[in-house]
Amino acid sequence: MSFLDLLLVVISSAGLLHGILFACHLIAFKKKKTLTNRILGLILIFMAFRIGKSVMLNFGDGLEPIFIFIGLAFLLLIGPLFRWYILGMTRADFKLPKYYFLELIPFAFIFIASLFVTKEWYENSKLVIIIFGSGLVFIYLHLAFYIALGLWILKNTKKQYQQGLQTKSQKAIFNWLHLLSIGFAVIWMTYVLNILDETVPYIVGPILYSVIIYFLSYKAYQLKATDLDGDVFKANDNNLLFDEISKLITDTKLYLEPDLSLVKLSKLLGKSSQITSSVINQYAKRNFNDFINYYRVQEAKKLLSSKEGDKYTISSIAFDTGFSSLSSFNSAFKKFEGVTPSRYRKDKI
Repeated sequence: MSFLDLLLVVISSAGLLHGILFACHLIAFKKKKTLTNRILGLILIFMAFRIGKSVMLNFGDGLEPIFIFIGLAFLLLIGPLFRWYILGMTRADFKLPKYYFLELIPFAFIFIASLFVTKEWYENSKLVIIIFGSGLVFIYLHLAFYIALGLWILKNTKKQYQQGLQTKSQKAIFNWLHLLSIGFAVIWMTYVLNILDETVPYIVGPILYSVIIYFLSYKAYQLKATDLDGDVFKANDNNLLFDEISKLITDTKLYLEPDLSLVKLSKLLGKSSQITSSVINQYAKRNFNDFINYYRVQEAKKLLSSKEGDKYTISSIAFDTGFSSLSSFNSAFKKFEGVTPSRYRKDKI
């Protein structure tokens, strides 16, 4: 074995070992033993079998056919587990229904059939190319289907949560799942290109896996993804309270009142000022004053750009939209729109 081959073995094996250790940490040693962490751990372990087969096939001599078929069979586990993981990370109180395990039937069939593969049959039977080729196409299309399904679930879930109303934990989960999906798609594409006239050298798959698993491990730590699950999407009281605040502010145009304060708003809601302020900060990503001033500026923009508003001075518009002074109006308007009210009016004429 040349030095280059030895280096490639070390690089690909290092990623393989890292993936297994990460999986063991998630399943056995992680303090927060969640269903999603166990599923992710299983994905990494089964992927390790697949990658390990690739390393042995590329550098080993005379690898038994049974290991080739079993290695491919494990890809039929990764797809369903990937879907379950995304569901678990985006659904509150997620449980695995028993009928989900029916998705593992293709794996069971291929795995059991692999146990009967002999070296003599693999090397001498004329049916090998047809069976092996058909199985390979089915296995890779099976994984592609589940990767696409996972992305579809992720996309639909994001639609339910507006960007501005997502909590920090929800954003972290969306970012993490997006990166995980891309990583799996890249690995899948590499192996498919390898099949198609060896466009990509076979060893690229294990090496790329090593790079991706190190990157994903880092992002999981950075985003604290292994400390999160679908419970962050529970409809909690804070979410409902923010909806109530937004409805009260917009439906009654409460923001037009110049004496509106956090204390007054909290009394109308029957909540403490601390809770009201915390909820506005969490979901609006603004403090109370900026939250109210934003609505006031939007109202002022309507007057500044309308023909009816031409008869009003900047000062009158400022007071009519709830600002207590012209200076505070100018400051708030420039903060949200990037220009002064007078400049905005000129640009709209």
